[in-house]
Amino acid sequence: MNLTRTTTDTGSEYGTAHVRRADADDVAGLVALRVEMFNAMGIDTSDESWRGAAHQWFNARLDDSDFGIFVVEMKGEVVACAVGAIRDAAPSPSCPGGGDVLINNVCTLPAFRGRSLGAAAFDAVLTWAQETGVGRAELMATPEGKRIYERAGFVVNS
Repeated sequence: MNLTRTTTDTGSEYGTAHVRRADADDVAGLVALRVEMFNAMGIDTSDESWRGAAHQWFNARLDDSDFGIFVVEMKGEVVACAVGAIRDAAPSPSCPGGGDVLINNVCTLPAFRGRSLGAAAFDAVLTWAQETGVGRAELMATPEGKRIYERAGFVVNS
């Protein structure tokens, strides 16, 4: 499903979890979470050839201001993540200035689900998106994630 939201400030406290921008030491964890995300969606990840390209993709975008890549760390382990990417989109009624943020790769390791850690990473992306000045965000959601996104103000678009 396709959801959109006008960005607003979101901030919360997530206990012992540390939410931060990803760095080079996190890339393996980001790729592992991407694998987990696809597995949760029922997509076959047994062909590992794409994982090297995913490592390169994340490494190339860590310091790119058009990308907000965030991780949630607990006891030194990356347990959740979310990615935002500014897109060059034509102005529209919902975003007169044009541009938007695509939010993707929102995932939490199975052992850490149910603690709002994915929501913490997601909130970090929303805050980053607001700070960029882009007024519209879009994402694709699984049924499991829909609740988090709707609580944040996203609405389903067909």
